[in-house]
Amino acid sequence: MTSQSASTLRSRYVAQAASDLEENRQQQRELAERITVLKQEEALLSDILNLAERYEGFADASRLPEQLQDKPVAAKAKQAPAGVAARRSTSAKTTSAKTTPAGQTAKAGAKGKSRRPLLGDLLADLLGQYDEPRLAKELRDELLEKHPDRNPTPQVVRNTIESLVAKGRIRRHKQQRSVMYTLVKRGEADSSD
Repeated sequence: MTSQSASTLRSRYVAQAASDLEENRQQQRELAERITVLKQEEALLSDILNLAERYEGFADASRLPEQLQDKPVAAKAKQAPAGVAARRSTSAKTTSAKTTPAGQTAKAGAKGKSRRPLLGDLLADLLGQYDEPRLAKELRDELLEKHPDRNPTPQVVRNTIESLVAKGRIRRHKQQRSVMYTLVKRGEADSSD
């Protein structure tokens, strides 16, 4: 083996190792982002389960929290300035997520978030403004535009919409490879059962 061929072979190995290293680092970044998203989803789902268990036995709507009753979401959003609500909820989330178990976080969140509308209510309100089906991405983009203090991931938006589909508040439409959604009107929900 000549020194030139050994040098060429060495440079190929170095280039391949550098390429593999960069690909590995990119995969690590993607996985770290995915883990962050999954942790957010886990916290959201845990809170939903805890709240569902907490209010499972309530049959009387007057005993349910303010958010779950049929009151306009816009009126509740105006009770506190958006920036103040965002700072409160962000600091409460980061503090409570580090120091308290999920069950206690849900209870504290139910008290601290009473003025902030639920993501599902915001998405349903946005969807109710249209007669034609909408993509989840379009709803998320509109949510980010109209509520800059809210920044849910695309997956959280899809999960929230799908939970509303399961509850019968939103209808799913499949058009080729796209999934679109429309709000179920009150009369339609009763007649479809």
